[in-house]
Amino acid sequence: MKDHEMIMVRIYLLEGEVQLDNLLKRLHDWEKLRGLTVFRGISGFGANGKLHSAKLIDLAMELPIVVEFFDEGHKVEATLEHLKDEIKSGHVVWWPVRTNE
Repeated sequence: MKDHEMIMVRIYLLEGEVQLDNLLKRLHDWEKLRGLTVFRGISGFGANGKLHSAKLIDLAMELPIVVEFFDEGHKVEATLEHLKDEIKSGHVVWWPVRTNE
């Protein structure tokens, strides 16, 4: 099996912070990334320490959302450069990964 070096990216958001549909459209249509998944968390907190959690009585949820994607290094670097003004500082992490090709 041959492998290929890529970069994995995670963007941490809260529902309502960013218009997720616009972000997905950009990453799909403009950046043409290899693939992307959105995860909705059931609980989480960020730098401010405020706990966001899903409860049955909540009408307006402010749950954590993780947008995860991977692609080749040059494509990821360009994508992150395009997103730098849209995503809060400290809310993006990335690391090298290997895929089977």
